[in-house]
Amino acid sequence: MKYASLGTTGVSVSRYCLGAMMFGQMGNTDHAECIRIIHKALDAGINFIDTADAYSGGESEEIVGKAIAGRRDELIIATKMYHPMGSGRNQKGNSRRWMAQAIEGSLRRLDTDRIDLFQLHRFDESVALEDSMGGLTDLTAAGKIIYAGHSAWPTERMVEAQWTAEKMGFVKFRCEQASYSILKRRIERQVLPTCSRYGMGVITYSPLGGSWLSGRYREIGDVPESSRLAMMGKRWGQELDSPQNRARLDATVALQSLADQAGLPLAHLATAWAMEHPNVTSVIIGPRTMEQLDDLITCAELRLDADLLDAIDRVVAPGEDVVEEDKSIDPPSLRESARRRPA
Repeated sequence: MKYASLGTTGVSVSRYCLGAMMFGQMGNTDHAECIRIIHKALDAGINFIDTADAYSGGESEEIVGKAIAGRRDELIIATKMYHPMGSGRNQKGNSRRWMAQAIEGSLRRLDTDRIDLFQLHRFDESVALEDSMGGLTDLTAAGKIIYAGHSAWPTERMVEAQWTAEKMGFVKFRCEQASYSILKRRIERQVLPTCSRYGMGVITYSPLGGSWLSGRYREIGDVPESSRLAMMGKRWGQELDSPQNRARLDATVALQSLADQAGLPLAHLATAWAMEHPNVTSVIIGPRTMEQLDDLITCAELRLDADLLDAIDRVVAPGEDVVEEDKSIDPPSLRESARRRPA
């Protein structure tokens, strides 16, 4: 396993980060097996685990908490807040009030006295930035978190946060978590260089492009209607046989050909590719089963040569997405209500 510094923190993290989203009701409901998966990942040299309070309603954090017992001090534990954690009107978002409650829930479920990297899962347009950052500063002073981070934030908000920290004396955000795959390269335009400029680490998720790059699909008919890929597409209003998915499939088939020529499984090529960018600190892998972990661990030190990287660039150009960015992270300013003058 290779390691890198998380930005300028001096903290050494594995180039693979174990994502825990698939542990619990959202994926593998067998707690004992999930714990074995985590232990095997740690034994392979992974020292970085990422979860969130909203993953399976806190169940993921509980599983991670059980798995890290006795090994806590050797690990870098990251979790996130923002998504609803109950039916209460204020049990969500990035308010200072909810933050004070959310951190206690995460600490309890993870059975730890501090979170190494506490991340705001999305930007919250309803909360003043200084309110959220003031809350993070309080948690840092109390020793409940070590570093603050954010996930899927617009670049302009990332810069605003850095300036706000300078102006107000708040703790700075030290890491961004962003979606990044061969099919989705837009973060190369602004997010990655901005993080580099401010000495921030970058951990990326979904290196298989939502499973398009898993190597299982060469035709639309290969994708089961019951698959997570199909269900997520419907969640964002895309039918399986849509122009967007046709474009993804065309790119996938071209990339599969390159992987075949290189003698590599497509999933290995895609995961290794995400680690080639110099501004990417760690790539999140999210196995649901032991077999998936075993497969991904075998390519932990795989490097792609320049000719192969150039060939990939010809399929999907640097800084481009095969399909327009995920609508789930669009800011509220793009909603119709924000763009239309009331009658």
